[in-house]
Formats: sequence, structure tokens, C-alpha cells
Amino acid sequence: MVVFCFLVDQTKQVRGSKPAAGTCSRCGGGASVADMKTATRFCYVPLYWKSSKAIICTFCGAVLKSYS
Repeated sequence: MVVFCFLVDQTKQVRGSKPAAGTCSRCGGGASVADMKTATRFCYVPLYWKSSKAIICTFCGAVLKSYS
């Protein structure tokens, strides 16, 4: 069962972003709206993709809000 944990991973990739109004509550940096693509892979073979939007900090990279 421990070996199975190392064979499955999930990657998140920012496809595009636009500036948004507001600041980060953690560091005070600017915010942007980003199109995110999440891929779940098994043995480096992609099995599942999901696209979503998220508000992220441009300075520290924290995800402030996520929309499915």
C-alpha cells in the first residue's frame, strides 16, 4: 500500500492569469485570477483532468479562493 502512494500524483498548472482587485490577506501582495488545470497521473500517465478558476497571490502564490 505504501508503494501505491508514490505511483499516483497530482499536478496543478496555471494556464493564464489576469490582474484582479484586492490584496493577499497573508502577505499584502496583489491578487490575480488564474485558470488552473489539475491533472491526476498514475505511473506518469494522465488519467483525469480538471479545469477551474482561482484567485491567487502574485507575490507568495497562495490560493486565496478556488472556483470549480
